[in-house]
Amino acid sequence: MSDEASLEEKKQKVCEALRKVVDPEIGLSVTELGLVRKIEIAEDHAHLVMILTTPFCPYAPQLLEITRKTAEEVLGVPTTIELGLEPWSPDMMEDEARTDWGMF
Repeated sequence: MSDEASLEEKKQKVCEALRKVVDPEIGLSVTELGLVRKIEIAEDHAHLVMILTTPFCPYAPQLLEITRKTAEEVLGVPTTIELGLEPWSPDMMEDEARTDWGMF
């Protein structure tokens, strides 16, 4: 397996694991909401960029830390997380989640 294929497989595993990290106010995972904007994986560390649905999210510290910790557990390397400044939009949601919310 090429390094690039292996990297994509790791990213996919992280995304699947993050389906268990749910925004308690919305009831959808950070994956369904499209909040994880970037996953960078190196041999000895990883870095994620994540945004929030609103800058005033009362659960921001917990969501960021649970997301970081979950990725770290999957990858087995120290992982950092950065709060991105990109504004969230419902267009970032997975299609199925958007349909469940009544957005076509």
